[in-house]
Amino acid sequence: MDKAFNFESFDIKLETDFIGRNFIYIEEIDSTNRFLSSSNEKYDNGTVVLAEKQTEGKGRKDRVWLSARGLNLTFSILLTEKKIILKNHQLINLASSLCVALSLENLYQLHPELKWPNDILIDNRKICGILIESTSKGSSLEKLIVGVGLNVNQAHFQGDFRIEPTSIKIEVDENVEREKVLAEYLNCFEEVLSKIKSNPSWITSEWRERCRMIGKRIAVTEDDKIRYGIFTDISEDGFLLLRNGSKVEEIHFGDISVT
Repeated sequence: MDKAFNFESFDIKLETDFIGRNFIYIEEIDSTNRFLSSSNEKYDNGTVVLAEKQTEGKGRKDRVWLSARGLNLTFSILLTEKKIILKNHQLINLASSLCVALSLENLYQLHPELKWPNDILIDNRKICGILIESTSKGSSLEKLIVGVGLNVNQAHFQGDFRIEPTSIKIEVDENVEREKVLAEYLNCFEEVLSKIKSNPSWITSEWRERCRMIGKRIAVTEDDKIRYGIFTDISEDGFLLLRNGSKVEEIHFGDISVT
């Protein structure tokens, strides 16, 4: 049974300076990412939009993201600070997934695995997906939107999935306070975001520690093209380094799987 979001409980736990300080709550919408990308409203940097249900929630490549009403966390974060968003798109991507892992470790002692570029798994089952989108005005990047779909209290999933889903409730065998999870994530995200300026290598190092596919032979699929090689590492900018023989290629996009 879904439980109404408790704003007071969430606000008490939120310790950020700007992330989530402008908080928009919506019962139902097509997509929180679309809400922020298509709006002409000048929302503050760090604005968070949380929806209890998204009718057109999606992941990468427009894949459908299904989430039961009131049981999970489907939200988007708006970033407009030019110094951060102009050159750090992929680092923000890694930071976003890393913060899910850190939050689950801190709150529930779970051991998430990070799958490049933006999935969070527990025992090979997907607990969270992230979709980062951007909007530009002319040739200038105007805003970056971090969309997060985190399975919290959903216990049953219907449909066909590329990766079997799970939720925090399934993993810890108890109902979970969504307000606590969201506040923990946003607190972490603001802190890790600051490291993009001060210590970006910390982000790649912490992400790397949680990626079990590094060192394995993988297939990288992008549209109808498949590349094979060894997942050697990630670059300083957060891109996948694929080694095939003596050649190392930097991969910016694609779905990866162990071969």
